[in-house]
Amino acid sequence: MTSFFDRIIPVGPRPEPLQTGLYHYASKDDASRPFRLHLRIEPGGTGVLIVNAAIVLHLNATATEHAYHFVMGENEEAAAKAVAGRYRVGRAQSLADQRALRAQVVRLAVSPDIDPVMYLDMERRSPHDEQLSAPYRLDLALTYATDPSGALDPEARRRVDRELTTDEWRRVMSSAWEAGIPHVTFTGGEPMRREDLVALVAHAESIGQVTGVLTGGRRLAQPENMRELEQAGLDHILLVLDRKDSQSKAGLKNAVESDVFTAVHLTLTPANHEGVVKDLRQLSDTGVAAVSLSASGNDPEVLMALGEARDRAAELGLDLIWDLPAPYSATNPISLEVEEHAPGAGRSWLYVEPDGDVLPAQGLNEILGNMLRDPWSVIWERAGD
Repeated sequence: MTSFFDRIIPVGPRPEPLQTGLYHYASKDDASRPFRLHLRIEPGGTGVLIVNAAIVLHLNATATEHAYHFVMGENEEAAAKAVAGRYRVGRAQSLADQRALRAQVVRLAVSPDIDPVMYLDMERRSPHDEQLSAPYRLDLALTYATDPSGALDPEARRRVDRELTTDEWRRVMSSAWEAGIPHVTFTGGEPMRREDLVALVAHAESIGQVTGVLTGGRRLAQPENMRELEQAGLDHILLVLDRKDSQSKAGLKNAVESDVFTAVHLTLTPANHEGVVKDLRQLSDTGVAAVSLSASGNDPEVLMALGEARDRAAELGLDLIWDLPAPYSATNPISLEVEEHAPGAGRSWLYVEPDGDVLPAQGLNEILGNMLRDPWSVIWERAGD
């Protein structure tokens, strides 16, 4: 896909960017492969295209213009003419690119179990360097209770005195969507301890948001739990695998066998790092498509094993995921196993605690405001300070 977008790099000065905003398209009811699109255009002209509330595509300015005319319902010829008129590209090439973009979008719309977030960066710039009108994602910590006991760490009780209700979380998600945030990830603690998780996933699906869940996987061992999340519209799972827990392993099996994109997080420690590297082959054989890797502490052997694990994952064709939430420790749900934060923390994504307080990122304990009490504009302005 990237090669297609490489071909439509504009030459010469850029035209003025398109009008910012969120635009929606739904294919006709009689279409053989119905789909829906949401396009968010940023102040600098870049865009985020959401396909079927399941896939997030990050586009640069030229690709955004092609997508804009598609979303606005223009036919291929009219769209190609408009783009060719604003960029130094021939009408025939513009038409070929417009057709290629439409074909790519339709292909993604009907393909099950693929990575829900793709960066199509024609100019090789980090997506986190752009001026944003809103973050790309909110990480929603539904609870700090953990599996299997449901216990709360004393520090968690001091920080958070209550959990939002189902209706309050729906309000948070709707406010985020109205602000142009296309993606939410449910985390914790163990978010599957919340009986309303399926209802929250369904709410996101109804308004167009992409959803993911960060889980230890024990509750996915019950097939009906995995089936309900899949039917509600869950788009991806990051499963924090406990290699010694049969329930966690059974949950991974059910997740991989579903149509929900599944990635596995593994934390390397002095006690397990050799086994983790060896386990990557087994994970690949089960059908896992991607892994997220981190190291606990600064033990030289563990850090060396982390590098080996990354190399091994690449050899096996496993994608490496860097910017989804890092898991909380099983014994301390608000102490990160990894203290480093990806470049987009506090900018490309924000973190919401169980009581609605917004932090720049998980583990960065600066409260920017509360999703139920403060206007979104105030929260986002504070995030940029």
